Amino acid sequence: MDFTQNQRLKQITENTLIIGVDIAKQKHVARAIDDRGLDLAKRLMFHNSFEGFTNLLDWIESLSNKLNRTHVIIGMEPTGHYWLNLAYYLKDRGLQTVVVNPMKVKRSKELDDDSPTKNDTKDAKVIAQVVRDGRFHEPTLPEDVYAELREGMKLYDIIQEDLSSIKAQMHNLLDRYFPEFQQVFKSWTGKAAIQLLKQGYFPRDIIQSTEEELLNEINKAAKRAVGLKRVQELKQAAEQSVGLQIGLNMAKQELKYLVEQYELLTKRLQVHQEQLEVLIQHIPGAVEMTAIKGVSAMTVAGFFAEVGDLSNYSDPRQIIKLAGLNLTMNQSGLHKGRTSISKRGRRRLRSILFQVARPLSCHNEGFKQLHEYYRNRPNNPLTGKQSFVALSRKLIKIFFVLGTRECAFSESRMLADIPMLDNINQAA
Repeated sequence: MDFTQNQRLKQITENTLIIGVDIAKQKHVARAIDDRGLDLAKRLMFHNSFEGFTNLLDWIESLSNKLNRTHVIIGMEPTGHYWLNLAYYLKDRGLQTVVVNPMKVKRSKELDDDSPTKNDTKDAKVIAQVVRDGRFHEPTLPEDVYAELREGMKLYDIIQEDLSSIKAQMHNLLDRYFPEFQQVFKSWTGKAAIQLLKQGYFPRDIIQSTEEELLNEINKAAKRAVGLKRVQELKQAAEQSVGLQIGLNMAKQELKYLVEQYELLTKRLQVHQEQLEVLIQHIPGAVEMTAIKGVSAMTVAGFFAEVGDLSNYSDPRQIIKLAGLNLTMNQSGLHKGRTSISKRGRRRLRSILFQVARPLSCHNEGFKQLHEYYRNRPNNPLTGKQSFVALSRKLIKIFFVLGTRECAFSESRMLADIPMLDNINQAA
C-alpha cells in the first residue's frame, strides 16, 4: 500500500512544471512537460558541474516565468551515486526534488512509441511522465548527524570488507606454508598466534628454536592460557608439516604484511565504532533502543544511517516498505499464490534488521516468546527464516515508537499486542 499516492497526484496541477532529468556521470539531460504530458521546450543537456547546474536553474526559471508555472517538480532516477550532487544542490535551493524507480522507467518507455529504443533524451521524458502520474518518491537525503552516520557506516563496511580480505589471504598463506598451524591454535587471530606470526615463524624456524625461546616469545603477548604443552604441540606439528619449503623469504614478508594490516584495521575499526556510538547519542530515542537486550549500538547506528530522521515518516509501515520487508502476494480468482517479501528497498537496512533478529530471538525473553509463537501458532505457522522476517518488521515498529516518543521499551506491552500469545501466557 502506498500511503501517499493521492497526495502525490494532488501535487500535479495546472500550475506545475515537471522536469525529468536523466542522470549520467558527466552529462545530464533534462526535459520539461506540463500536467497533461505535453512537451514545453527542447531538451537541455548540461554538465555535472557548477556551471551545468546553474544552466539548469536558469532554464527552469525561464520556463517557469514564460509559462506562468510557479510550482516546479524535478524528477530523476537514483542512478548509482551520480544523482546525489544534483539532488543536494537542488534541495539547498528550495526546489522539490523527487526520485522514480528505474524499474518503472524501464517498463514505461514503450508506452508512447511502442519501441524499446533507449537513449538519454527519451529516458528524461519518460521520467517526467512517471512523475506526472504521481509515481515518485521523496528521497531520503540525510543531513547533520544522519549524514555523518551514513558516511560512517559506509566506512565501517569498507573496513570490514578489508578485514575479511586480509583474513582470507592469511588462510591462503597458512594453508600453503604451515597448514598444521591452525590445528595447534584454534584461531590465528589470538594473541599468542599473532605474536608468532608477527615474527615470521614458519615450520623451519620453529624446529630451530628451543621450547623456552618459543614460550618466551609467546609470553610477550599472552601470559595466560598458553603453556609448555602447547609449545610442544607446535614443535611436533612443525616437524611433521607438509607446508611448502620454497619462496620462504618472500612468504615471510607477506606474512608480516598481513599481520600488520590486520592489527591496523582492527584498531581502526574499534576507534571508528566508538565514534559512531558517540554520534547516535545525539539522536532522539537511540539510548532507549540500545537499552533493548540484544540490540547493539552498531545496529542502531546502521538503522539511522539508512532511515535518517524518523520525523520524516508518518507511519512505521513506510520504513518497512523502505527496507523491502513489505509483503507481496500473487492472487487471481481462486488461485492464491505464495506470500513473500518484496525485497525492493534498502538491502543494507534489511540485512541489519535480519541479523539482529536472530540474537534477539535467543537472548531477549520477549522476542524469544514471540519467535516461539510465530513458529508454533495453530494457524499459518512460520518457518525459522520467516519468523526472523516477522521479528524484523516488529523491531521497525518498536524503533519507530521509541524514536518518536522517546519512551522505554516494554516487553509486556509488546506481547500484549498479540492477544493469542497473551492468552497463552495467562493460561500458563
